Amino acid sequence: MRALIVVDMQNDFMPGGPLGVPGADEIVGLINEAIARCDLVVATQDWHPAGHGSFASNNDGRTPGELIELNGLPQVLWPDHCVQGTPGAEFVAGVRSERFAAVIRKGTDPSVDSYSGFADNGQRIRTGLDGLLRARGVEEVFVCGVATDYCVRFTAEDAAAAGFRVTLLEDAARGVELNPGDVAAALDALRAAGVSISTVASAL
Repeated sequence: MRALIVVDMQNDFMPGGPLGVPGADEIVGLINEAIARCDLVVATQDWHPAGHGSFASNNDGRTPGELIELNGLPQVLWPDHCVQGTPGAEFVAGVRSERFAAVIRKGTDPSVDSYSGFADNGQRIRTGLDGLLRARGVEEVFVCGVATDYCVRFTAEDAAAAGFRVTLLEDAARGVELNPGDVAAALDALRAAGVSISTVASAL
């Protein structure tokens, strides 16, 4: 069986949101095409408490984009986003969320960020996503959503590390590109991790 992981298609990541990803609104149709072609669809959802340590607003004198240490791990500071229960944390209207067989909420611990749908950034607490996929007989995983250079990348890397065959649907993903070249570097890292890079039309 093959599964699709739709990463963080939430309102706050859309252009105009507090952490808007350029072009994120343009991939809804492609993601829906991928959803229609996969047996199992799982979504990840950033679900931060208001006091999350990755928010620049919770670190005196700091601004978004700065790098700090949080709970022993390097941490990029972000604008407040995807706060639990707020409209910004909801899935984007138009994405076929009724097909989501499970939603993995991440980033709930204020002391550590969670880019990957499989584990927090320190690999200390796992979400159970790998077990869910194995229980359903999944062998092949496709990943799409936002952002290519953060949550999409680390979700795909962890899926490969867990032993799944993994393909990034590059045309159905968009990056933050906090620094020029971040998306290209993420794609290189994914290839090095054994992740295939393809498109919805070619892969599915």
